[in-house]
Amino acid sequence: MAKYRRGRINEEMQKELTVILRRVKDPRVSDAFISITAADCTADLKYAKIYYSAMGGDKKEIAKGLKAASGFIRRELASSLNLRMTPELTFVPDDSVAYGAHIAKILNGLEISPEEDEEETDGEDA
Repeated sequence: MAKYRRGRINEEMQKELTVILRRVKDPRVSDAFISITAADCTADLKYAKIYYSAMGGDKKEIAKGLKAASGFIRRELASSLNLRMTPELTFVPDDSVAYGAHIAKILNGLEISPEEDEEETDGEDA
């Protein structure tokens, strides 16, 4: 299978999963603000890793809730996507959003004096 097709399937799965998660009635999932950051299918489309980030709530409870609701989510995904075989879903927490916010906080906290800034630009001209 062409790699670009798998990329399109991953993108479509990500979009559909975002909509489907709003319909999950498990309080561990519905109470937390969960965002799907990426979806990665295997080449044979039998398995898919779903990367998510969650704001609020206990991370362990959210993971348990997603695992418990994976059957419902897979069924809804099968009805919305026209694939011969719907992949088995594995949910993986993605901490890149929190990590990016942490790095941005550190960078915003740096103080550069105007003297240091001028020295750097003078050194590049020479």
